[in-house]
Amino acid sequence: MRPQFLFVGLGNPGKQYERTRHNAGFLAAEHLAQELKAGEWKSRQKFLCSIAEAAINDIPCFIVKPSTFMNRSGEAVRKLIDFYKLDPKKQLVVCSDDIDIPLGTFRLRKTGGPGTHNGLKSVVECIGKNFPRLRIGFGPQPKEMDLTTWVLSAMTETEAKALETVFKEILPSVREVLK
Repeated sequence: MRPQFLFVGLGNPGKQYERTRHNAGFLAAEHLAQELKAGEWKSRQKFLCSIAEAAINDIPCFIVKPSTFMNRSGEAVRKLIDFYKLDPKKQLVVCSDDIDIPLGTFRLRKTGGPGTHNGLKSVVECIGKNFPRLRIGFGPQPKEMDLTTWVLSAMTETEAKALETVFKEILPSVREVLK
């Protein structure tokens, strides 16, 4: 299938990162793939990612999880954009965690800077800043905890439940982007 749209969830590969706050993008991608009844996840080394194929609003799309670490996520996005000749402004949404947004909420913007997020920094370095991004809120880290340690540690049950609420809003939001 030739995609006309990409939903890229940012995260880190590996079992030790599966349920961490920083993998909210991967979890969102997995939820979206399940909701759309996408096929199996397929490793695509050529594009440095795993892909599930689906359709949203009858538009063929790839749901993507980069297989690089977070700070190199843009490499996978760039390979897909270039190969399929997609316009990031209209045919891409990148999903990530965000400490500047309250827990259980999300923000969808058409463009913007990466803030302190290393995955978004990588994407901006590789394709520029003109692409929609969906940021899932976790709120600020506890004062006594280093940011890196906090985002790479496991979510609490409360945070996981809040994510489930956010995940229910992702497909309607992506459908709006596609209109």
